Amino acid sequence: MKRAVMAVAALSLLAAGCGGAVRVDPPTPRGTAATACAALTDRLPRTLDGAERVPSDPPSPYVAVWGEGEIALRCGVPRPAALDPTQQVPEINGVPWFADPARPSLFTALIRDGYVEVTISPRHQAASVLLDLAAPIKAAFSA
Repeated sequence: MKRAVMAVAALSLLAAGCGGAVRVDPPTPRGTAATACAALTDRLPRTLDGAERVPSDPPSPYVAVWGEGEIALRCGVPRPAALDPTQQVPEINGVPWFADPARPSLFTALIRDGYVEVTISPRHQAASVLLDLAAPIKAAFSA
């Protein structure tokens, strides 16, 4: 329950971004997930589905934001609470993505050593965003 509250708090803060840095609560990954997440930061695109990358507040190597919080990535989040371990999830470019049924704008990449959460506003095409993020995520987590 605590994880769900933290995720909801992080997502609600995205809407507060109006110019400048966008407020997003950073996760606190450990071990190999932290290493992979730090590597992911440098691999992410400057522009995603037409939105430019902007700073997050507080700054974190585990967070990336595009637009005014229209797209936000948090690397090293806990396993999604709604994910059934036997559930089949679609893959995009070799990355399995869990779409949270309770929050249609929230997608989580299910990587062997960690989880990468992406929130996508309705202004953007989720499939396009996830496709553009798949290669950097795979590269960072396989390095």
